Amino acid sequence: MIIIAGPCVIEHQEILEKIAESLKPLAKNPNIDFYFKSSFDKANRTSLESYRGPGLEKGLESLALIKKKFGYKLLTDIHECYQAKPVAEVVDIIQIPAFLCRQTDLIVAAAQTKAMLNIKKGQFMSPQDMQYSVLKALKTRNPNVESVEFESAKAHKICLTERGSSFGYGNLVVDMRALAIMREFAPVIFDATHAVQMPGGLKGKSGGDSKFAPLLARAAAAVGIDGLFAEVHSNPKNALSDGPNMLTPQIFLDLVNQILEIDTILNKG
Repeated sequence: MIIIAGPCVIEHQEILEKIAESLKPLAKNPNIDFYFKSSFDKANRTSLESYRGPGLEKGLESLALIKKKFGYKLLTDIHECYQAKPVAEVVDIIQIPAFLCRQTDLIVAAAQTKAMLNIKKGQFMSPQDMQYSVLKALKTRNPNVESVEFESAKAHKICLTERGSSFGYGNLVVDMRALAIMREFAPVIFDATHAVQMPGGLKGKSGGDSKFAPLLARAAAAVGIDGLFAEVHSNPKNALSDGPNMLTPQIFLDLVNQILEIDTILNKG
């Protein structure tokens, strides 16, 4: 089971290391393939005044320090094509943000690196149409590929993440069928915390309700997933980005144990 966790955005090194320290049990679990996540730039914040992060250079320095100190594999997202190469020199998974999941040049730039590629399904996308985003990455890594298949995507280190679909204005809903549909052509990770986001719900900031994240995560695990993604913070109320959605480390650690139990039962069946 792939587990991806960490704060939404890099705030400062002390907070980053405190959260990384709290997630050590995940890295020690032999049943988990753990990746520490944080963003160096949140380029799609609702407001111009919202905190975006330290930027590419300082952000990669912070992530590299986490890798050196804790030995964690890393994930971060990119928004511009030029970022792919330097990011791939530090992190193990490059993530394509949901709003950019159809950006051909960005997907190609990421796929040209040796990093694993995680493409988030846009809130505006049908699960069936995500096969074309996967195919862009597949053809970049293997021009002879003609169709999208689960094993091919897995072999070329390409996966998808479900984070809900727009439901009217300022709300998201998770259609659990999407997990099964996308899993026909790529490994699927469920993003439990962004799935409970309420875009623009706090007058210029995104709101959310983190208490529903564990419920959705358990439901997704019962449907069948290849990984779980959650943003985690030691003090979500004071987080500089996505605080209403994030889970505390202990809540997330308990949730992961539940997800592993569900996955075991599902696979035995």
